[in-house]
Amino acid sequence: MAAPSLMDSLFQRSLDDLIKSMRFATTSTLPDFIAKSIDEIRREIKSTDPLTKATALQKLLYLHSLHGVDMSWAAFHSIELSSSPAHSHKRVAYLSASLSFDPFSTDVILLLTHQLRKDLTSSNEHDVGIALSTLSAIANADLSRDLSPELFNLLGSGKFVVRKKATACLMRVFEQYPDAVRVCFKRVVENLDCSDVGVLSATVGLFCELAVKEPRSYLPLAPEFYKVLVDCRNNWILIKILKIFSLLIPLEPRLGMKVMGPICEHLERSGAKSLIFECVRTIVASLSEHESALKLAVGKIREFLSDEDPNLKFLGLQALTFVAQKHLWAVMENQEVIVKALSDVDVNIKLEALRLVMSIVSEENIAEICRILITHALKSDPEFCNEILGFILLTCSRNFYEIIFDFDWYVSFLGEMARIPDCQKGKEIEDQLVDIGMRVKDARSELVHVARDLLIDPALLGNPFLHKVLSAAAWVSGEYVELSRNPFELMEALLQPRISLLPPSVRAVYIQSTFKVLAFCMHSYLTLNREEASQSTEQTDYQVRTDAVASGSLPNTKMDGQTVVIAPELTSAASYMEHHPTRKSMLDLVQLVESNLGPLICCDEVDVQERANNVLGLIKFMKSDLQLEGGKINGALDAFKMIELTVDAFSEELGPVSVNAQDRVPVPGGLQLKETLGDLDAVLGDFKLPISTSFSLVKAFSTENDAPSIHECQNKDDTELSTESTSLLEEHRKRHGLYYLGSHDKEMITNDYPPANEPKLDATDETEGLLKLAEQSLVTKKKPNQSKPRPVVVKLDDGEGTIDTSKRSEFQGDLISGKVQEVLLGNESAPSSSRSKSLHKSSKRRENELAVGISGSRSMPGSRIREDHIDGEDSNSQSSMKEKEDDKKSGKKKGRRGKHKSRQRADVELDMEAKSAVIPDFLL
Repeated sequence: MAAPSLMDSLFQRSLDDLIKSMRFATTSTLPDFIAKSIDEIRREIKSTDPLTKATALQKLLYLHSLHGVDMSWAAFHSIELSSSPAHSHKRVAYLSASLSFDPFSTDVILLLTHQLRKDLTSSNEHDVGIALSTLSAIANADLSRDLSPELFNLLGSGKFVVRKKATACLMRVFEQYPDAVRVCFKRVVENLDCSDVGVLSATVGLFCELAVKEPRSYLPLAPEFYKVLVDCRNNWILIKILKIFSLLIPLEPRLGMKVMGPICEHLERSGAKSLIFECVRTIVASLSEHESALKLAVGKIREFLSDEDPNLKFLGLQALTFVAQKHLWAVMENQEVIVKALSDVDVNIKLEALRLVMSIVSEENIAEICRILITHALKSDPEFCNEILGFILLTCSRNFYEIIFDFDWYVSFLGEMARIPDCQKGKEIEDQLVDIGMRVKDARSELVHVARDLLIDPALLGNPFLHKVLSAAAWVSGEYVELSRNPFELMEALLQPRISLLPPSVRAVYIQSTFKVLAFCMHSYLTLNREEASQSTEQTDYQVRTDAVASGSLPNTKMDGQTVVIAPELTSAASYMEHHPTRKSMLDLVQLVESNLGPLICCDEVDVQERANNVLGLIKFMKSDLQLEGGKINGALDAFKMIELTVDAFSEELGPVSVNAQDRVPVPGGLQLKETLGDLDAVLGDFKLPISTSFSLVKAFSTENDAPSIHECQNKDDTELSTESTSLLEEHRKRHGLYYLGSHDKEMITNDYPPANEPKLDATDETEGLLKLAEQSLVTKKKPNQSKPRPVVVKLDDGEGTIDTSKRSEFQGDLISGKVQEVLLGNESAPSSSRSKSLHKSSKRRENELAVGISGSRSMPGSRIREDHIDGEDSNSQSSMKEKEDDKKSGKKKGRRGKHKSRQRADVELDMEAKSAVIPDFLL
């Protein structure tokens, strides 16, 4: 496409014209308008006229910022425009580069190096400023390496605005090219003495960011930081200095005594709330051992809490949270304010107060605090109610329930928590119920009891957030059914009519638990009857033997000193089982299972259908082997073996699985995982699925006559539900009337859920309860003598719950810290003086190369390099050259030994200077 003509340039639309036209575009016409504008910009941006190119680039920047239009294709045009002598054009070009250039993927970014160097050395401070802003946004390793000498010069510029922007740009440069620390770091340290507030603020901000990554490297600069802390009166600079000292004080305990006086002085003198808060946080975090400073900080916190400004109240609660970790007395002094904050209008204040309360939870007060908070949750809005529940669940499960001593209480508490009307923490409660069941063996009996109460409560079926809780209750009931007080009642709870309202995944768990309960009941029934039948047979045999011997009809036999008569027809367990008193209840149980699970064989959910067929298949086998039909139970040998094997399979104890277990599974060598299933058609070949209007996963039948249609199954399902559900529900209501609400209508299965039942907690007055919490629960008590030891909580010894950080990449800040240590301390880790010498000389040589330019021929006027930083290498080289010339003149050649001694002496002087005890002298 040809370049735009002069006429196109004369009649070019400006940015204002583009904006006005876009305002008239409708939603439907806007995409076409943008596409047309992009075509127009592509034609205009190729112009050789800088003004035309700048206007086109302006319009492209507007579309990119507001509508996300891609402008990576205009990267070269931005570089072209940056060479324009007009500052307005440079500003547009550099702005375009800052917004659209990717430091790692833009290919033409290196073409900008020369122009950036030219603008960084310009006498126009505005050109220097936009060049520094652009460099801080797009700097990569190459740009940082090539432009470090220019940054070194700018750090000593006489224009404070330029020096401030150069300092702000260094963080990005250090991250991309850590070797730039050797060139620029000493100049940065010098700027800590600058009289200009902007330069000092940028310098302190840079050190604040660097110290966060590795504070130990900046400990030698404590005297400079202390001078700023004492002399500076700018609040924002003092805040950053305090952040630095909060990181340095834990590394040098004596430093706390040194800075405590100035910090307390700022705390008493300043009226700026931001500075006061930072002083308080520094004292709490790093000077909590100093009682006088801590009391002063707590007094300021009390002022924050009593202030009407919600922001200050929030900051006060946040600061009090820091104090509460080590000093509980500070919480006790402000207990009334904390209690009132739980009912504040501001959500953030309520959450911070809640976080403060939960931070002082211990073994002794966990039950009381949870009880009061649940009572408060009942009277709160749904959002804050669930925040309370979330904090309780998170705190109680922390570090494998380390603060829970009475697991029976906690399991019961989880059950009561699920009955809160606004509870939406079903998934969390489910996880803890199952986790406690697998980890804490002593809590399983109470778990089964709580699960039974949850299952028979129909109100829980109406809250979709609690379906997971019902799933956990059903799983616990089936997994630990042997601990149930009444398995028959448990079966009725699992098969109550309203489970048809649950999602299929939960119904599948219900049916699987029904399978386990049924197998357990049958096994217990057959085992008990076989034992009792054996005892009855022995007594009957003795009487028959006596009568037979007396009549002479049967011979007697001696065995173990007793007379035994063999009567095979009387030794069958089934003969006695016919007269067992629980036979009818067992038959009723089987009938209950059949009537409720029978309609599910036509269910369109494959998981529900499969599990229902498993249970009904077991019953079918038991019927054929035990001959339950007609009220007789005969031939239990095969059935007993099958039931025994089933119960044994279910009785194997389940344990927790580590979250790191999957990482330890080796990946097979030939495994190739496809990202998509695009080749599925090729794998299947000519196989085609049958096309039908309806899809069913119902079990296929052998003949057409035996196969009922889907409509027949559905009709049968509806008919049986309508005829049998009423009687079952009435029976259920009769047994568990406590959990039903009264109604004058005829009881039928509907989709109307009864309201959730209130938790079994004392609904005391909110204010009185919370004050009692403040007065009693927050007081540190001695650990009471427990009547029984704490239950064992199973923990895996393979790093469960920990995060593997061995695979993390090395943080870039470590490289920066290493360079800082080389500049400030020298290489203290070197094992020999020779290694220290070589590294020191190489670093000095690299500093000189970067300071004077890679080529060495280019001079940098105005540079003010410290003598102890760079000139040392020059002086050493000049002295060595002078020595060589003297040696040549005198005809003597200096011995190798003497040369080694001179170098060793220089190294000792260097090490003494590098390792000078700056901090101890400062702390004296």
